[in-house]
Amino acid sequence: MPDLKVNSLVLYKKRPALIKEIGAKKISLTTEDGKASVRPKDVQLLHLGPLNALSQLTSPTGDIETARELLVGETTTLEEFSELAFEAFTPQTAWAIWQLVADGLYLHGTPDELYIRSEDEIEALQKARDAKAAEAAAWDGFVARVQNRVVVEEDGRFLQDLILFANGQQKQSKLLKALKQSEFIENGHRLLLNLGLWDEMVNPYPIRAGVAVNSAKVSIPELPDEERRDLTHLVSLAIDDEGSKDPDDAISWDNGRIWIHIADVAAVVPPDSPADLEARDRGANLYLPEGTITMLPEAATAVLGLGLQETSPALSFGLVLNNEGEIEELEIAPSWVKVTRTTYAEAETRLDQSPYKEIKAVTDRYAERRKAFGAIEIDLPEVRIRVKDEKVGIRPLPNLGSRDLVRDAMLMTGEAAARFAFEHQIPIPYTTQAAPVDELPEPTSPTNMFARRKMMSPSQPGSVPGAHHGLGMGLYAQATSPLRRYLDLVVHQQLRAYLRNEPLMDETAVMRRVGAADLISREVRYAERQSNKHWTLVYLMQNPEWQGEAIVVEKRGKRDTVLIPNLGFDVQIHGGGQRPLNSTVSLQVRSVNLPQLEAHFQPVTQSAA
Repeated sequence: MPDLKVNSLVLYKKRPALIKEIGAKKISLTTEDGKASVRPKDVQLLHLGPLNALSQLTSPTGDIETARELLVGETTTLEEFSELAFEAFTPQTAWAIWQLVADGLYLHGTPDELYIRSEDEIEALQKARDAKAAEAAAWDGFVARVQNRVVVEEDGRFLQDLILFANGQQKQSKLLKALKQSEFIENGHRLLLNLGLWDEMVNPYPIRAGVAVNSAKVSIPELPDEERRDLTHLVSLAIDDEGSKDPDDAISWDNGRIWIHIADVAAVVPPDSPADLEARDRGANLYLPEGTITMLPEAATAVLGLGLQETSPALSFGLVLNNEGEIEELEIAPSWVKVTRTTYAEAETRLDQSPYKEIKAVTDRYAERRKAFGAIEIDLPEVRIRVKDEKVGIRPLPNLGSRDLVRDAMLMTGEAAARFAFEHQIPIPYTTQAAPVDELPEPTSPTNMFARRKMMSPSQPGSVPGAHHGLGMGLYAQATSPLRRYLDLVVHQQLRAYLRNEPLMDETAVMRRVGAADLISREVRYAERQSNKHWTLVYLMQNPEWQGEAIVVEKRGKRDTVLIPNLGFDVQIHGGGQRPLNSTVSLQVRSVNLPQLEAHFQPVTQSAA
């Protein structure tokens, strides 16, 4: 580059500027916007001048087209092209040509190496520009229609941006940005509702959580031909909620021994098989009010679900408990069982009949032992939410002795499996829970139950055995739902391998599975919680006149946290310190904000705001 001079024409930030002073390290410029002091390397020389003012950059008369045709496809310089087009090289001609270079359609390059485009290049570039302009016009039209809450069929390609954003599959939204709306996922959800592209029946939370939204499709092998203990003579009861489709446990009574039969999933899903890898990637079944997404293919449930065939394969745990509720004897065996399916409600009416009566006596004894060892009682309302034919139903779950029976039978099986693995040095995923940091309030009221729940730390899976303080157990492993939880399946895989004298997975292999399954399982549980909130709000939208009772369980300044038993829902309402803890208040729904997952209630005695 020639030495810069005062009154030379240069480019600064792609616009013309005049050099007015040259210092040791910086030069002073006059720009279209005023003055600037910059480094020499920040400018590009167009013409040495002299040019006294930028206002002198008038358009010169010449024949740029002819010059371009003579040099098409060749490389030249700014000065040479100017001489050919204008028969002179002045600041005015330099700037006129450079504007064409900046446009880039006919010329491109630098002042010292200017390339003249061919006709084919120009045509291709112009087509691309026209297409870009047409796309921009289409986008502008789309944005205008969205502002008027009207979209047409051809807008679908633009709307994908918004749908992906609202589903949490991308972090930015071009449309929200164009509408000058904050790029919050709730705004994307709200806009889709306003446009009528989504309605309240769209539940985005599983996709947002990044979990699978379709059941597994991998194949599973046939049940292996192996020796199994015949327990078909026992009355085996699979007690579940009405409508349950994946029965994976059943209970029998055998003259002082309680048998807990668990679906023998590991018989057809060994470690690292295609079905095992699929289940590991999913972590657990995803239970949604609108349906269940299974971690194993439906064929697995059809073959292994207890009571779905005349006889079912199981891994059976035979336990004998002493008078203090301690497990004194245990045997584990692959078995055949003949299972009768029933519901909690039906079982509740038969708890005084055999074999329910005998089983209940054992499970009650076991529950008392857990309580003596510090099991933490939390009794808060639960509900069952179902979506059918686009109608949401919410049904409170009553406290039933039959539920307690099944719960404690499964817990004692988990303890038995954990102790068996520990005694025989079988690496498995144990489940532990730390003791609460602070002393828990007595379980004497809904307020205390609510506080207890908040004070509990979550259970943790791991290869190191330890206490589960919430359950009142010194050792525990989840082992009763291998159709529904991957780490339960890992326990079964290890127990089966031990019983068959086959190689076990080592602790490192088990921990890899714990890490993979635990991470995705957290997302599954999150998707379930958020989905339940979503459908609860949809229920309120479908029942705008809803009224019900709530219990004050916490006070925060001017707000009360209330628990609504019939919805299994807790919300905050304005309290003003007027309502004591554990008091009840009649509420009516005031409004629902579906994208924000918020419902607003007010006491029935107050007028609507």
